[in-house]
Amino acid sequence: MTASRSGSDLVKDSLLYKEFLAEREEILRHKWLESERSGHDIGFEKALLDWIVRHRSDWRARRQAAQQQQADRN
Repeated sequence: MTASRSGSDLVKDSLLYKEFLAEREEILRHKWLESERSGHDIGFEKALLDWIVRHRSDWRARRQAAQQQQADRN
């Protein structure tokens, strides 16, 4: 590997990728909770759609507020 950073390193450090990972983690948590509640695995697609409809906008607003508070402290 050269001294310059590889493309995959740049992607992993990008804000967009970090947001994707955080959102994916929330979807997987939602999938687990809803699967436990229903007594069977609801599957990723159902969990994804349900999370988007019911939770995504609130989650993003809370995340942005927390990021803004962090930026204000610095």
